[in-house]
Amino acid sequence: MKLRTSLTRTLSALAVTASCAIAGNALAADAAPVGDAKAAQSKISMCIGCHGIEGYKSSFPEVYSVPMIAGQNAEYIVAALQEYANGGRSFPSMEAIAKSLTPQDMADLAAYYSSLK
Repeated sequence: MKLRTSLTRTLSALAVTASCAIAGNALAADAAPVGDAKAAQSKISMCIGCHGIEGYKSSFPEVYSVPMIAGQNAEYIVAALQEYANGGRSFPSMEAIAKSLTPQDMADLAAYYSSLK
């Protein structure tokens, strides 16, 4: 009887361990990509026209002050880009740009701009 109980506990422990390992791998696969600031240098041309000019104001659809994103928190930049891409934020040019970006592009741009002062 003790052997059966011990074997049952051992198998249960192994099952729990295996399910934790599987769940951990699934969560790791869903984790946000790590940004590469150097990789972003070939992607910033679509951003720098508005976000790189101090005091710049856009005239479409109305005069709009463009925020400076240099030094901004990387997680905030990624979240903002995701919101533009999924319609949570609305500004025509930002929506078009964000929809064209992959999650890795967003992470790279965020790493680049958060590294600037």
